[in-house]
Amino acid sequence: MRRRSSFGLWVLAGLLAVGGFLLFRTWVPAPGAQNTVCLIRRLSGLPCPGCGMTRAFAHLAKGEWATAASDHLLAFGITAELGCAWLLWGAAVARRRPVRMPPWFERAVLAHLAVLVAFWLGRVSTGTLPW
Repeated sequence: MRRRSSFGLWVLAGLLAVGGFLLFRTWVPAPGAQNTVCLIRRLSGLPCPGCGMTRAFAHLAKGEWATAASDHLLAFGITAELGCAWLLWGAAVARRRPVRMPPWFERAVLAHLAVLVAFWLGRVSTGTLPW
């Protein structure tokens, strides 16, 4: 039963990703603070470290690489990492092995967060946020 539920979760995650891709192929959030989908931005009025990421994903789904890069450069890496993580998860499910995080995983997550915050601080200080 455990393998079946792991497989079902893996398939569900893949279907959600495809749904997100199809949504972003047809819709790009309008720029501007008044049109934001970010809860942090709506409540505080301040841009978050992921500011511009939703629009960047939408432009990536359309193949508009330059526009995606101008909205949020880190969307490329996050998209690739999520895709690789999904494939590795599927490989573990197919081999009937439990999904285990490697020992360096926590350090990698902290490093990614540090890069995201540093990138955001750089964009705030130079006035290059996409709004």
